[in-house]
Amino acid sequence: MSMVDISEKKNVLRIAKAKGTLVLKSTTVDAIKRGEIKKGDVFETAKVAGMLAVKNTPRIIPHCHPIPVEFIDFNFRVYGNRIDVECEVKAHYKTGVEMEALTGVSVALLTIWDMVKYLEKDENGQYPMTQILGIEVVEKRKEE
Repeated sequence: MSMVDISEKKNVLRIAKAKGTLVLKSTTVDAIKRGEIKKGDVFETAKVAGMLAVKNTPRIIPHCHPIPVEFIDFNFRVYGNRIDVECEVKAHYKTGVEMEALTGVSVALLTIWDMVKYLEKDENGQYPMTQILGIEVVEKRKEE
């Protein structure tokens, strides 16, 4: 097992966007909108957690190269009982940033779930409605 050799590649601008969706109870989404979550601002916390995840991707995924990330952005969209999260990552480097974008989205979604789980549990402590869906890369490009 070895890391992929990228030593002969040149640095170019690499951009990746990933997205995913969190399905919650409508009442939980309403509480988020009203700012009534006990742990604080859901989207700001998820954004910070996601940024930390992007920066630490090579520590989590063994074959990822440490990339000098230059830009991270998150967008949150609420519709019905769903929250869409999108993460965009940019860097000038020899390899892409799609794993960083996917990691950022995943951790942002998990952070939201963690912050609202007390509202999502049923009487047996289970999460019958809560689910993370469709984590995917929606854009990957390099600009030479």
